[in-house]
Amino acid sequence: MSAETADTAEPTPERAVEGADAEGRRREQRGWYFYDFACSVYSTSVLTVFLGPYLTSIAKAAADADGFVHPLGIPVRAGSLFAYAVSVSVVVAVVVMPIVGAAADRTGRKKPLLATAAYVGAAATTGMFFLDGHRYLLGAFLLIVANASISVSMVLYNAYLPQIAGPDERDAVSSRGWAFGYTSGALVLVLNLVLYTGHDSFGLSESDAVRICLASAGVWWGAFTLVPLRRLRDRRVAPGGEGAVGSGWRQLRATLRDMRRHPLTLSFLLAYLVYNDGIQTVISQASVYGSEELGLDQTTLITAVLLVQVLAVAGALGMGRLARAYGAKRTILASLVVWTLILVGGYFLPSDAPVFFYVLASAIGLVLGGSQALSRSLFSHLVPRGKEAEYFSAYEMSDRGLSWLGPLVFGLAYQLTGSYRDAIISLVIFFVIGSVLLARVPVRQAVAAAGNPVPERI
Repeated sequence: MSAETADTAEPTPERAVEGADAEGRRREQRGWYFYDFACSVYSTSVLTVFLGPYLTSIAKAAADADGFVHPLGIPVRAGSLFAYAVSVSVVVAVVVMPIVGAAADRTGRKKPLLATAAYVGAAATTGMFFLDGHRYLLGAFLLIVANASISVSMVLYNAYLPQIAGPDERDAVSSRGWAFGYTSGALVLVLNLVLYTGHDSFGLSESDAVRICLASAGVWWGAFTLVPLRRLRDRRVAPGGEGAVGSGWRQLRATLRDMRRHPLTLSFLLAYLVYNDGIQTVISQASVYGSEELGLDQTTLITAVLLVQVLAVAGALGMGRLARAYGAKRTILASLVVWTLILVGGYFLPSDAPVFFYVLASAIGLVLGGSQALSRSLFSHLVPRGKEAEYFSAYEMSDRGLSWLGPLVFGLAYQLTGSYRDAIISLVIFFVIGSVLLARVPVRQAVAAAGNPVPERI
């Protein structure tokens, strides 16, 4: 899909915002929200609910007498395969994201790159319909492709935020984007729940129902991606020198060198890298923990994640309001305390007790969207003008790209102990260290050092 005609203004985000009329800016913002609406069903239906337990069951069916599968000749406990595949997908994303970020900044054509990443991921997710029998390698491969693709697409998606929203409205715009995503996730999960629980009446096996739910997430992702591709505008940039793809890694090195000139921005990224690693691991491994350790059935897991989605909409909007009153940094720090308590509660959660699992899911929902939305909007204030995609590429490595350590720790803890409880409690360290690092960042000073206007409350 070709980009719409770009404007001719010099590509600084504040001038782009100031030069656009209010209606045009709101139109772009509404289109921007819809990419969250499109891709969030992958994160909820696929990554959080269905694929972990389903891929684990397929791997266990293919395992040897000791419970191990052997991809590429490497002995892997079947219960750790999903976590390891998530880690590998992140490594792939780390390789690709600097190239994409450089291409976006050098050419100004974010939309074609966003379309490519989105539709590769949507196609891989749709292909999960063919995941059956002992095809655990196919499942791992499609997971790696889809998870890497959504990470790359989010680099470009997030880089639009400074261009479509002024400094004082970014917390609200970012929170609305997350709210759109959780709304779509809840809607699709309701449809998934109807199909899964009534699969017999539809003439489907349980496996067929799961595969349809997985594939439908890919179709949804691809269909609703058309909305942001129609409404978002690319901004022209000055002609660059060497090719963007060939210079991707050189650009990353240049970005890291440039970040050394903005050590406070780098300090925030480090803090975010640590605590968000814990958040992403909880999201991706919760259903495996519920099914394998707590003995909960798939219907309970779907209902719990649906509860998360509904409460996350209110949580994202509510934490946005708290940020306006107390500042984004303080609100995020409070959410990290709640995340730590959630993991401690999860460790002591009794088996076969859906009510307690629902209570924990409710707590996750209230802090999930807000902690991520406010982190994104806070970082947007720390990005020097004209370097949005470049810096958001580094941010996305922290968001999804470098979130490989948590799943790896989770998988290793289970492989070594055979206990998912030990695996889940090991994630507390990410929230403790992340909180300490974030508390040490003087955010007002960081915004001013990046050359941006300092909001009244941050």
